Amino acid sequence: MIDETTPPRVDSEVGPLRAVLLHRPGNELKRLTPRNNDQLLFDSIPWVDRAQEEHDAFAEVLRGRGVEVLLLADALRTALSDTRAHAAGVHAAVDERRLGPDLADSLRSHLSSAAPATLAEVLMAGMTFEELPAAEGASLVRLMNHPNDFAVDPLPNLLFTRDSSAWIGDRVAVSSLTMPARVRETAVLDLIYAYHPWFRHAARAYGAHSAPIEGGDVMLLSPGVLAIGVGERTTAAGAESLARSVFADGIAHTVLAVPIQQTRATMHLDTVCTMVAADAVVMYPLSRDSLTAFTMRPTDDGSVKVEGPAPFLTAAAEAMGIERLRVIDTGLDPVTAEREQWDDGNNTLALAPGVVIGYERNVETNARLEEAGIEVLAITGSELGSGRGGPRCMSCPIRRESI
Repeated sequence: MIDETTPPRVDSEVGPLRAVLLHRPGNELKRLTPRNNDQLLFDSIPWVDRAQEEHDAFAEVLRGRGVEVLLLADALRTALSDTRAHAAGVHAAVDERRLGPDLADSLRSHLSSAAPATLAEVLMAGMTFEELPAAEGASLVRLMNHPNDFAVDPLPNLLFTRDSSAWIGDRVAVSSLTMPARVRETAVLDLIYAYHPWFRHAARAYGAHSAPIEGGDVMLLSPGVLAIGVGERTTAAGAESLARSVFADGIAHTVLAVPIQQTRATMHLDTVCTMVAADAVVMYPLSRDSLTAFTMRPTDDGSVKVEGPAPFLTAAAEAMGIERLRVIDTGLDPVTAEREQWDDGNNTLALAPGVVIGYERNVETNARLEEAGIEVLAITGSELGSGRGGPRCMSCPIRRESI
């Protein structure tokens, strides 16, 4: 059981992890077909039962190291037991622009009387036109859509809980997600953070309807120092908006905006590098010398000063107040490095300084980490990785101890 007496707080990437939000793969993954998997951002059709087994094993590794695991589906059902959350959930599920007024009214009426578990399932797994409740009269919308078309889109990317929200200090930043397939995830996280008992009094560091920013691009280098990737999913406006917000709240003094390639392989900063110790990162070697950063700091008059660009490793070390940021390269040759970067070799989750979880298939990367004194807890991810995400992508830390 989650300790509800200790409030959420995350000040670094590597402080001892004590509580985390995960999403166990569910029926939303069973909605994926060769016809829609690209649109829903998956590179292949996962074997759902095996993905669930792999995720269960991931959660057990966390629990075995003393980490409390809060499952998103459980949190959503708990939140929806509040009548206000239930009404907001119905509103989030029903898109009148897609359904037309008659079908929308019918679905709204149906979901308004649904149990919290039923509504939660619709919000996560979606609903096809065939599954819509019966409505009186003819509906052009129903007639012109295939029975297996989605009236309510599924959210298979809920698996990657890091992207939809991120904790910065004692505040949560609910992401403004870029890709159409993920936009509705924001509503699910809003419901959880607004109505689940553990988060009811959580303060916001960023609004979900601000400029695009995703949690996979947000990295807490040290207390008060953030790095934000700017690329395919997070815009420069999003990075600046979050910087202004954390400066105004007094929870950060420096934010580094880090340009990354706008490609599927490097969709977020955490596909390029992640922290494995207080002074060390594991990094894709092709990015080591090319990665740069713009440094943002608050001014006395409430504006933001921007400097740079400078080499990322130099700017990060200076902001963190350390001599240098150690780098552990992934792979021993360019081909291996590229393969393991694609397979999320850089996307590790730190359980404590020098202890990380990584996919077992990234043999060379894991070996390099271990040679550098980093303990690697290897997990299977043959099916979990089909949506391009590793252990860090699949986890939203909600409480870490200070280091």
